[in-house]
Amino acid sequence: MRILLVEDDDLIGSGLEMSLIQAGYSVDWKRDGYDASMALATDNYALLILDLGLPGRSGTDLLRSLREEGDDIPVLVLTARGTVADRVRGLDAGADDYLAKPFELTEVLARCRALVRRSQGRIQETIVWRDIEVDVTARVVTRHTEAVALTGKEWAILTQLVTHQGVPQTRTRLQDRLYGWNDGVESNTIEVHVSSLRKKLGADLIRTVRGVGYVIEKP
Repeated sequence: MRILLVEDDDLIGSGLEMSLIQAGYSVDWKRDGYDASMALATDNYALLILDLGLPGRSGTDLLRSLREEGDDIPVLVLTARGTVADRVRGLDAGADDYLAKPFELTEVLARCRALVRRSQGRIQETIVWRDIEVDVTARVVTRHTEAVALTGKEWAILTQLVTHQGVPQTRTRLQDRLYGWNDGVESNTIEVHVSSLRKKLGADLIRTVRGVGYVIEKP
């Protein structure tokens, strides 16, 4: 799942980037409002984490423009402006949630999960597909109630597919899910990991959509 992080403080930004990657997200980190605008115009993201006090173009202006253009990307605002009036302005500009600095990284991750879950129409943290259960919070997969060990890349692909059941995911989108892993993405990476997932979780779990990519059908 790909997240756009917009934060001009190097210490805060690096901490957030590392925590998000460790949690299984792919992260694009931008440090000013203009670069963030370009990223949003050219790429698709599941979530925007946005600081309001940015150089170049303010986070408030960027957020207001997004909403005026009809972009409904979930937005978590992080800012040092912690007064009630500041929170109200951020929410009125179109934020879905708001955290004032300083904050706990665990709370940021919890709010990210909640916003993504809400945007996908999910309420529960556990997704069930026949005899397979995927706990997206604990990052645990079970089959026939027995835990199945997955690599980080297998987990990234599985969660992208299982949270979009019935909707084919292109190879490009699945590759985007792997950008947070530092060893790169080779041309056959997706096929290799899909094959491994089928061996671990059942041959009928993932269907190949010729010319498009892969899909997990709704049970």
